[in-house]
Amino acid sequence: RQAGTGARCPGGYNADMKTFLLPVDFSAVTEDIIDETVAFARAFGGRVQLLHVIQLPVITSEFALPPEALQSAGANAEKSAEKRLAKFVEIFRAAGIEASAKVAVGQPVYVILDEAAAGKVDYIVMGSHGHGRVYDLLVGSTTSGVLKRARCGVIVLPPEDKHG
Repeated sequence: RQAGTGARCPGGYNADMKTFLLPVDFSAVTEDIIDETVAFARAFGGRVQLLHVIQLPVITSEFALPPEALQSAGANAEKSAEKRLAKFVEIFRAAGIEASAKVAVGQPVYVILDEAAAGKVDYIVMGSHGHGRVYDLLVGSTTSGVLKRARCGVIVLPPEDKHG
């Protein structure tokens, strides 16, 4: 393998336009992460793919909601996410950055990794919510899961109070 070819990253490392995948969870840090991603995309002459993943609850009991109710909730969540993502796409476009958005349903870590591979992204930009180790141990961390399995660069932005 030749040094500097970026063989681990499907998009490669070169002077061409970079593609950034930006998973969005609509949390309190989302707008800060969008601002930072605008800066990255400008600096690298990049394009941005926004992604929101809807994780439907796992049915583990006969007392759970009927499947029709879950499907309806999922459809409503998808429509809402599409509207919210469209506003973020406009922020990038107003800054002169090519942007697109997608809503997917599934387990966030694996959907993000699949989208990164399919979109041949160069970098995944994610926020760290700063919940702490106990939270991550009990609930799990999407950012941690992506970091451990990604085949391209992952840029992790700490919560605003930790870097501002």
